[in-house]
Amino acid sequence: MTEKKFGGLSHFDDHGQAHMVDVSAKNITSRIATAAVWIKMSSKTLAHVTDGTAKKGDVLGIARIAGIQGAKKTSDLIPLCHSLAITNVAVNLAPDATLPGVRIEATVKTIGQTGVEMEALTAASIAALTVYDMLKAVQKNMEIGGLRVTLKDGGKSGRFEE
Repeated sequence: MTEKKFGGLSHFDDHGQAHMVDVSAKNITSRIATAAVWIKMSSKTLAHVTDGTAKKGDVLGIARIAGIQGAKKTSDLIPLCHSLAITNVAVNLAPDATLPGVRIEATVKTIGQTGVEMEALTAASIAALTVYDMLKAVQKNMEIGGLRVTLKDGGKSGRFEE
C-alpha cells in the first residue's frame, strides 16, 4: 500500500488531515531506539540522589521503573503512535557531578513494522520528570534538557546514530 503524504509528511493525507500511518505493508524487522536526556540540579540536590537521602526514596530506582512504564504507555499519550509489542526497555540513570545532575538513557526494542523512537523518547522523558518529582521539595528550579534520539536501527530507513 502506498502511503499518502502531504508535504512529505506521512502522518498527513493528501488533504492535510492527520491520520495514523498504515504500516501493514512494511516488513517485520528487529527495531531499536535509544534516547537521551539530562536533568540539572545543584550539587546539594544531587547529593540526595547519590547518598540515598531523598525523602521520597530511591530516586534512580523509581525513575527507572517510571521510564519503563512510560515506554509501555506511549501510544496512550501520543495520538498517532502505534501500539507496539515492546520486547525490551532499559533505562539507565547516571549521576554526573560535572553537570551537576543525572544523565538518562533509554533503549527500547521490538520486532515489528514500525520503529520505537517515540517509546525511547517517552521513557527518557518520564524518567527525567520522575527525578524532578522525587526532588522538587529540595529544589524547584531543576532543568530538564537535551532530549534527543541517539540511535535508531531497523526498518527501511536503516541506521541512525549520533
